[in-house]
Amino acid sequence: MTRAKTTEQTAEHSSAIPLGWVSFVGSGPGDPELLTVRAIDLLKQADVVVTEAPEHASMVRGVLGIPEPVEPTEGETLPKEGPEPVGPEFIDGGFGTDGQPLANAARAKAVVKQAKLGKRVVRLMTGDPFLYASGPEEAQSCAKAGIGFEIVPGVSSVSAVPAYAGIPLTTKDHQEVAVVTCNEKIDWSQYADNRTLVLLSGVGMIGDIAKELVAAGRPAKTPVAITRVGTTTEQTTVESTLENIAVDARAARMAPPAIVVIGKVVNLRETLSWFETKPLFGWRVLVPRTKEQAPALSLKLKGFGAVPEEVPTISVEPPRNPQQMDKAVRGLVEGRYNWIAFTSINAVRAVREKFDEYGLDCRAFSGLKIAAVGEKTGQALEAWGLRPDLVPNTDNQSAAGLLEVWPEYDEDLDPINRVFLPRADIATENLIAGLVDLGWECDDVTAYRTVRAAPPPAPTRDAIKTGKFDAVVFTSSSTVRNLVGIAGKPHTSTVIAAIGPATAKTAEEHGLRVDVMSPEPSIEALTEALAAFGAARRASLVEQGLPVTKPSDRRPASRRRSRTS
Repeated sequence: MTRAKTTEQTAEHSSAIPLGWVSFVGSGPGDPELLTVRAIDLLKQADVVVTEAPEHASMVRGVLGIPEPVEPTEGETLPKEGPEPVGPEFIDGGFGTDGQPLANAARAKAVVKQAKLGKRVVRLMTGDPFLYASGPEEAQSCAKAGIGFEIVPGVSSVSAVPAYAGIPLTTKDHQEVAVVTCNEKIDWSQYADNRTLVLLSGVGMIGDIAKELVAAGRPAKTPVAITRVGTTTEQTTVESTLENIAVDARAARMAPPAIVVIGKVVNLRETLSWFETKPLFGWRVLVPRTKEQAPALSLKLKGFGAVPEEVPTISVEPPRNPQQMDKAVRGLVEGRYNWIAFTSINAVRAVREKFDEYGLDCRAFSGLKIAAVGEKTGQALEAWGLRPDLVPNTDNQSAAGLLEVWPEYDEDLDPINRVFLPRADIATENLIAGLVDLGWECDDVTAYRTVRAAPPPAPTRDAIKTGKFDAVVFTSSSTVRNLVGIAGKPHTSTVIAAIGPATAKTAEEHGLRVDVMSPEPSIEALTEALAAFGAARRASLVEQGLPVTKPSDRRPASRRRSRTS
């Protein structure tokens, strides 16, 4: 009888064990790239993400590669049926339905409720969950409810924001730091020494704080820096002194969220500022590319401080009639060709997909000479296990450059005089004409089609036309034609960057002035050329004693005209 009761109690206890689990995860100060590896892993596994800041949901979607929900514009209706929602469920743990901040108890209640449903919950918290946050109180609520939890520390804004502003909190000469939360009445006389001060929630009362510190004995010339929305591309920093910070902060319209640093370490910003001085810092750059190729360009732009916005203008599709490509691949296997020339990464991808369809691999290229139009196309071939026999010189990696190094047909040395050219449906005839002049016969085969993508959303089209983008990077003539076709011409204030002479010519034919031209046709060279333009522009403004602005800050009324008009 006793044994039966024990078993019953055990079963009863077992059924009460919660299935859910809560991970209190620090999101860092704002830059998604400062999320920890553990944080990203937990977000991938989460059923529910309880957010704290309005931007958290977008941050998580960006990190996980989840598309933003589509909101219908005026006059539009979304289809009633569609794909199942992707990713975790988002619950606002920062604000209530009335728009007011939730109390700690209400936040804890929302977390516990989801965990009791047996879900894997990520409680995403700004900065670090256990540093100037409500993590301890919410974790105690989980413990009281019998719910298991873990703490995943995050990069705290206390140290990260000053670091992004180029201000070290400690040096060999300044080793003491005091962090002060300014929500309550503070006795500032205890901070009258020369310690470095980091103030949280202090920007709104910085004038009064400065007065009290000076009254307590701090020199009026003590350096002060306020950094707003730190670690993001909207970051701004105001440098001043205790005697002038109230006026300077008001003039710069400094507002929360912001971190205040007081002390001599602020002077080091003059030489250590690295983030806000990036050549394209805060530039909103339009990236009109194919859906498959835009991420690589965006990544390069981010490295220079830009905020890329990808707008697909070209969609790469299979040819309408695949029989021509099928025949050419069979001819390749049967030894019909002496050469195959790849003029783009898309061409490599198209042939590789056709090989996969037939169950072939790179051994089918045995005995065939391979040409690539440039290094990037050559790298795509090498990733497939093929090494090109012919690549133009780096100073002219184009169809013209390929013709410059292509050998003439020799009846004695070349057993076959035929070349396989898998290309886009809109490719020019220059390469074929040049090869024919060299004695070769060409099979110009449509391997893929480039078609115009759907127009971008109305806000994006408006931003393009009204100069809200700082730059546009064109990577081909077709991106120029298609962007103008689906969204209109960029505003005259927008910097135009082209990947090469042919693309620049097309831009000018459409009435655009080309400001930047890549010295070679590659994404790296294009982004570096735009960055060099941005750096030179910034240096010129600084030399003239003018504030550093973005191209979108000045919008001349006239429409853009080409240099030839």
